[in-house]
Order: sequence, then structure tokens, then C-alpha cells
Amino acid sequence: MTQTDWEAIIGLEVHAQISSRTKLFSGASTEFGAEHNTQVSLVDTAMPGTLPVLNYYCVEQAIRTGLALSGEINNCSYFDRKNYFYPDSPQGYQITQFFEPIVKNCKLFINNGTREIRIAKIHLEQDSGKSIHSENKTYIDLNRAGIALMEIVSQPDLRSSKEVAEFMKKLRQILRYVGSCDGDMEKGSLRCDANVSVCRRGSKEFGTRCEIKNLNSVRYMVQAVDYEINRQIEILENGEELNQDTLLFDVSSGKTKVMRNKEDASDYRYFPEPDLLPVMITQDKIDLIALSLPELPDQKKLRYIEELGINEYDADVITSDKITADYFEELIQKHHPKIAVTWLTVELFGRLNKAGIDITSSPIKAHALSELLDFIIDDTISAKLGKQVFDTMFETGKSAAEIIDEQSLKQITDEKQISVIIDQVMDSNQDKVNEYKNGKTKLYGFFIGEIMKLTKGQANPNTVNSVLSKKLSK
Repeated sequence: MTQTDWEAIIGLEVHAQISSRTKLFSGASTEFGAEHNTQVSLVDTAMPGTLPVLNYYCVEQAIRTGLALSGEINNCSYFDRKNYFYPDSPQGYQITQFFEPIVKNCKLFINNGTREIRIAKIHLEQDSGKSIHSENKTYIDLNRAGIALMEIVSQPDLRSSKEVAEFMKKLRQILRYVGSCDGDMEKGSLRCDANVSVCRRGSKEFGTRCEIKNLNSVRYMVQAVDYEINRQIEILENGEELNQDTLLFDVSSGKTKVMRNKEDASDYRYFPEPDLLPVMITQDKIDLIALSLPELPDQKKLRYIEELGINEYDADVITSDKITADYFEELIQKHHPKIAVTWLTVELFGRLNKAGIDITSSPIKAHALSELLDFIIDDTISAKLGKQVFDTMFETGKSAAEIIDEQSLKQITDEKQISVIIDQVMDSNQDKVNEYKNGKTKLYGFFIGEIMKLTKGQANPNTVNSVLSKKLSK
């Protein structure tokens, strides 16, 4: 048997932190990076007599996400208790949605739209706190306790780590476009559990499933899934039995290891949450939220290709991130799309990559680049000088107008002034003029160079060419 005789079956449970200033059931702040245990309310610590109060903003964000993923919104959904004990979970249970989630039956397309991945449901739930281990002690930080999460549960439709990576990138892109989650995996805003099993290729029955918990980067997801697929195949090919385990991925060794035996739903003893009413959403409210959705990345990409004439590669790059797409949209309000594409993807991206920063930290904002393009298009400066100005803008943060004035870079467009300069160059190089007229036409570039030296690159190239060619042809 070889690995090609086996097929991987993968489903994901993605935990996306909702972009809300307050928690799901309390008014405590969700700001990242605060001092330990400074963003905790009495509700978050499960003090006796406290009751949860639902943050309806979080409900709306879950609906926005569901609509963006072509899902069905439940007009009536419920909260349930999932019973388990962890030191960083003060209640001894988690408030989640098990029986009737807010959203169901979504879909997401990968492989350039050719592969549909079904998403079973999106449900709301509260996050737990964080255990911090130090030598022989463990500390509890409850800042995250009660933060609103969307758990986005895919069907087991993925078949490789490559598809897992593409699914996660596409999902993160959509979440950022609709604004329901910032997708920052380094801050824990987006993390994933991967359920992996293998079976004989062509088999209708899936194998024993193992769950890899808390994967917080696409790179680690790929490594963990690949390792787990190979581990399961090796066990089965040796004739051994595979246990249904919950696993952790050790990034230092690149291996998965057993955390505990996998629980089933019955182990959590779900029952309806007694302290919260059903969540009732009218169709009018759903329709209103649908109208507020932005143009989604696939729609935007198609528009750029079909209406603006941008090639597929550039359209893909620009729409990959909403901030980049918004930057581009501001540029094309005044300028031709193809000019905007060049200055954004070649000039700006080149400098950002070299500096090791992203577009959110760019010293040149869209309005500033638009002003520079105005000066180039109206011949105030040449395109060559435009790149010089662009470099200075990037280094100093100054506007194009300031730099052009400070360095006296405005183009010389007056034909009479340029004619005088050309006469000076020709008078100083009469021998070259004679050679040119005797057939050595390559000297044309020499004259251009001399003219640009005298004008410090400020002479308008079109005017120079027009006047110079006339004078040399006499």
C-alpha cells in the first residue's frame, strides 16, 4: 500500500472573535494587550446573583457573516449550556448554541470558485480565559473570558492541507471584508480546530476522527494536518487501531501529541440556557443587514476584470485584503485603473516589501498618491521625477506638492524656453550635430541626455522631442 491508496477527510471548527468593543454577555472591554484581569466584570467571573445580558451587536455580526457566506439565518435561535470544567472557565460551563444556531447551511468556494466547501453552521459562544504556566505555578487571566466568538463549523469536505490553507485564507478575507472579525491570528482573533481522519480511497465510510486543537496560523495548520494524515496512515497500515483522541500540535517538533480522549456531545450534557431568552430576528432586520453588506472579494475581483480591464493576477492581489481594495478604490476615483494598478502594485508594494511593513502602516496614503498622479498626468512633473518624489514622500511623509516646491521640480513645458536650451546644447556640440546629419542617428540620445542635464530632468520629454527633431532635421 502507498499513501495514494488513502484519502484524507478534514473538517474545520474555526473560532472567530467578533469585532466588538464589549463582551458577549457583559459590558467589559475586549481591548487586546491590557494588564491581566483588568477587563473582567462580575458576570465574567460568574459571581452569584449575576445574569448574562446579550450583546445584540454580536448577533448582527454573526448574521452579516452568515449572509456573506450565503447561509440561512434562523429567525429564532437559542443559547445552551455546554458543561465542562477548566480552571480558566469560572462558570464551570460555556454558554454556546448547540440545538438551534443563529446561522446554518453556508458555503465557501475555493480553487478559483471550482470547489464548494459546505459550512454546517455558525453559532455564537463565549470564550474562556487563559492559563499562564510559569515554572511550578499556573496563573489565570480572565480578560478573554466572555469574549464573543463565532464558531464556524465546516462539513468534512476538505481533502488536503492545501485545501485547508485556502479555506482559511478565503474565510479570513471574507470576515475582514464584512468587518465581523479582524482575522488577526497572532492576537488569537482567529484560530482553528482540525478534525482529521483517513480512509481507503473510494470508501464510503470515514475513518476514526482525531481533533487537533488551537491552531493559530495557516502555516501550522498545514504542518499539523500533513503530520496527522501520515501518522494515521502509518498506524492503520501496521494493522493497529486508531484511537479517537484530542490532540495538540507541538510547533517545535512538528508533531501532534495526545491531549485527552475525544469527547462526544453527550459528554458535555447540553441543555437550554435558563438565563437567556430565545434570540428572535425578524426578516426585515435580516434584509436590512443584507443591504449593509459591502461588495465581497469575489464580486469585486470580477468587476475589476470585466469592467476595469485589470488582469486576473492584479485583481486577485488588490482584492486579497479589504484595506488594499479600499486604497485602490480611492485612487480610481480620479485616475485610470491601469495607472493606479502600476503605482499601487509595483511602486508602493515594492517599497512596502523592502521596508517590511504592510499597507496599513504606509507613510503614503491613497489621497497623497492620488495628488502625485495628478502632478504627473498634468505634466507638472515627469513620470521619472514622479518616482523620485515618491521615494521622498515614502521616506519623509511629506506631500508631493511640498517636495516639488522645495526641490523646484516643476517641468519646463514652454517651447521657447526649451528651444533656447536645445540651441545651447547644439552650439556646444557642433561636431555631434554634423555627425548626426551625416547618418549617425544614434546620437539623438546624446542630445536628449545633455538637455536633461542642463534642465536637471525638468524639461518635458514630449516637448523636447518635438523641438529637437525639428532642429536636427533642418
